[in-house]
Amino acid sequence: MNIHNSIQTKLENAFLPLHLEIVNESHRHAMKAQDSHFHITLVSTAFEGQGLLARHRAINKALADELAGPVHAITLNTLTPDEWAAKGGTVDASPKCRGASGQGMAA
Repeated sequence: MNIHNSIQTKLENAFLPLHLEIVNESHRHAMKAQDSHFHITLVSTAFEGQGLLARHRAINKALADELAGPVHAITLNTLTPDEWAAKGGTVDASPKCRGASGQGMAA
């Protein structure tokens, strides 16, 4: 199973999402590894009553194997259905990669 499918399966099983989008952004980063950077948008009722830190910790726990291995970084958008609706079903783009030299970072 490839990394994307592994992430998708684990998140679907753990959170029963109403919306799940996983974007492989490895090509935008200085690292040569494929499947190393992902932007994940996850909308789930499981996040109701949880703060941002608790949501991110829950995802990190579900993806512990991937984060300990091939995945270098994830950008997370974790929303309840009401939060998702209030944002009009959109999220902000990932920040630019700072790369090994810090280039690409906004001043």
